[in-house]
Amino acid sequence: MTDKRYIDQMGREVTIPYFPRRIVSLVPSQTELLIDLGLEEQLVGITKFCVHPGGLRKKKAIVGGTKKFRFEVIDELRPDLIIGNKEENYKEGIMQLAEKYPVWMSDIFNLEDALRMIQEIGNITGKKEVSQLLAKEISQCFHAAIDSKGSAVYLIWQEPHMAVGGATFIDEMLAKAGFKNLIAQVRYPTVTLEQIKELCPDFLLLSSEPFPFKEKHVQALQRELPETKVQLVDGEMFSWYGSRLRYAVDYFRSI
Repeated sequence: MTDKRYIDQMGREVTIPYFPRRIVSLVPSQTELLIDLGLEEQLVGITKFCVHPGGLRKKKAIVGGTKKFRFEVIDELRPDLIIGNKEENYKEGIMQLAEKYPVWMSDIFNLEDALRMIQEIGNITGKKEVSQLLAKEISQCFHAAIDSKGSAVYLIWQEPHMAVGGATFIDEMLAKAGFKNLIAQVRYPTVTLEQIKELCPDFLLLSSEPFPFKEKHVQALQRELPETKVQLVDGEMFSWYGSRLRYAVDYFRSI
C-alpha cells in the first residue's frame, strides 16, 4: 500500500494510504455517503448521530458525538483515514486526532462544495467512478428550477431561537427550494420572536434538527404569528450535503 497526498476542503495537506481500509466518519451525512459509495466494509467507526442507513450503529463502533469524540475508541480502531467537517466537528478534537491519523476535512457552503466533496472522497477511497455518477445524478436533480414559494425564516433552535443566515449550506438550499431567506446576518444568529414578527415572513420553517421541533412548537408559534405559515420541515433535506441530496429536490417540491 502506497501513500498519496491530498488537499482537503480546508486547504490542509493530508497524506492518506492508497486506498484506506479503516475509515472513521465523524459526520452523519458523510457516513451515509460512504455507505452509498460501497464502503461499508472499510467503515469501522461512526458517531452516535449517524442514523442513516438504519441499523448501522449496531454494526459499527461508536466514537462519540460530532462535538465530543471518544479518543480511546478511535485509538482502538486504528483508522487509516478519518473524515470530518469544519462546522460539524470541533477544532480541538480534530487537531488532536490529526496528530496521530490522516484527517480529511470537508467545508461546505453550497451545492458546488458538496458535489466536489462527494467526488474527492470517491477519489481518496477508490470509488472515483461511482462518486462521479452520484455527483452527476445530484447535479441533474437541481437543474430544474423550483417556483418561488415566498419569504422565510428557518429556525434550528428553540431557546433561544436561532435562525439560519447567509454563508451557510442551508441558506443555499432554501434558495434552491424557492424560499427567500429574510435573515440578513451570516451563519446562525439568535433572533427574538419580536424580530421575527417585524420581518413578517410568509413561512416560519421549524427544522427537525439539531433541535427537534414538534407540532406543539408549531401551534405555539402559529398563535404568535397568525399571518405566517409555521411549518415543520425535514432538517436532513436542507442540511445533509452527501448522497441524501438525491432526494432533496423532490422534497422541496412537496413543501
